[in-house]
Amino acid sequence: MMLYDLVKMKNEQHIFRMTDDTGMLQHAKYGVPDPTKGYTTDDNARALIMAVLLYEQRPVKRYETLIYRYTSFLLNAQNEDGWFRNFMGYDRRFIEERGSEDCFGRCLWALGFTISNEHVPVNIRRVAKYILDRALPNCSKLLYPRGKAYSIIGLGFLDGDQAKVIIRSLATSLAEEYYNHCREDWKWFEDVLTYSNAVLPWAMLVAFQATGEQRFKGIGLESLSFLEKHTFNKGYFKPIGCHGWFEKGGKPAEFDEQPIEACEMLLAYLKAYEMTEEDGYLEKAKKCYRWYTGYNSKGVSLIDPETGGCYDGITKDGVNLNQGAESLISYYISILSMERFCSSSAEKYYYLSKWA
Repeated sequence: MMLYDLVKMKNEQHIFRMTDDTGMLQHAKYGVPDPTKGYTTDDNARALIMAVLLYEQRPVKRYETLIYRYTSFLLNAQNEDGWFRNFMGYDRRFIEERGSEDCFGRCLWALGFTISNEHVPVNIRRVAKYILDRALPNCSKLLYPRGKAYSIIGLGFLDGDQAKVIIRSLATSLAEEYYNHCREDWKWFEDVLTYSNAVLPWAMLVAFQATGEQRFKGIGLESLSFLEKHTFNKGYFKPIGCHGWFEKGGKPAEFDEQPIEACEMLLAYLKAYEMTEEDGYLEKAKKCYRWYTGYNSKGVSLIDPETGGCYDGITKDGVNLNQGAESLISYYISILSMERFCSSSAEKYYYLSKWA
């Protein structure tokens, strides 16, 4: 067996422990899946992106099975009106009639990515398109920035006039929010920086690529630069803490630092690099990846060498030792995305070796 296979088998254990015949469980107590917390659709949507990336780089049966499992979860989560339910108990019953706009947008992100990936089995792509087509009429009803941003990102993977029309509409509304809140010392879409911040500049860059509207590019790069100013001011990536956030006129909360922030910031930088070919963006993406492996405020790795899972964040007292779905998926999407962008075989081996 090749070294590549040995590395993969050793370090993907937590993915398969967290995934049962329904989908990916939401939480874990340390490295043990916690069925009492059930499942969420947005975790399974992001898990679908992870599984597609895995299968793209190594088209083996176990990864194909994951793609089918997570796609089936999304199919089950969709209501007749095209919206998605989010929280499901361990008894396979959804505990709400309608999920959040964030969940809706994350589903579109996963569906668009899946449809556009030529490595994915054709029946999966057909089902993903079926689900997405049913969801599209709801895009015009979105009210909140992150739901709009995730939706733009998902639709950005698609060709066709319909996707471009929706992207332009959603990006225009985000641009209006940006102009309403932007000041000389505050280049942002809201009066506070909270969670999943990087999806907003990332979405504007996607919107520019889809529509060619220069103002979207300008807003995307300017807001990314503003976010960078407040998350890289010590040289390494330090996301806005979820205990207090960062309100205009205040100071960024130091903790807790969440793995999803490193992942989405990395993806925003990769999009900026893809668009501009400026090496600085790629270097910042690499630093976001290194946040997981110890280049962070505590100088500690968030990767459990026993399971291959990712710890749930950095607190003021150190690492949160639970290993939930969001953290696991964020790490895997990060490393697989970096492998996609590696320019040399030496770099590819570097990222592969860090799965330990």
